[in-house]
Amino acid sequence: MLIGTILRGKGTHVATVRPDATVTQLLSLLAEHNIGAVVVTDDAGAIVGIVSERDVVRRLNDHGAGVLDGPVSAIMTTEVRTCKPDANVDDLRRTMTTHRIRHVPVVSDGRLAGIVSIGDVVKSAIEELESEKAYLVDYIHR
Repeated sequence: MLIGTILRGKGTHVATVRPDATVTQLLSLLAEHNIGAVVVTDDAGAIVGIVSERDVVRRLNDHGAGVLDGPVSAIMTTEVRTCKPDANVDDLRRTMTTHRIRHVPVVSDGRLAGIVSIGDVVKSAIEELESEKAYLVDYIHR
């Protein structure tokens, strides 16, 4: 299965935030959309980072509540792994597991085209297994 197939099912909307937004503004965005990570983009829409709930919690633990008034740029991950819509889901699952990342922005023609979470990847694997099972059961009953 391809990443583009997942995006067709879940949609291509991606919540983004500017690097100069406060962490408190980021938290509002996460809560509003019920999501775990936001892509950080500049004025031109280029990806400059990604920030997750875990990033916030870790920085709060390290530096205290003052982090909340600081900019997202202070806590975001700047080395963002991305994939293309024609990437293989199995390959992405291995990458996410190996590098312990839970959210991967999807980029097409240099533009942000969606985001895939580890939950999306696992769900697609389960759906594939269920399809295989149904095919095999049908084959056996013939």
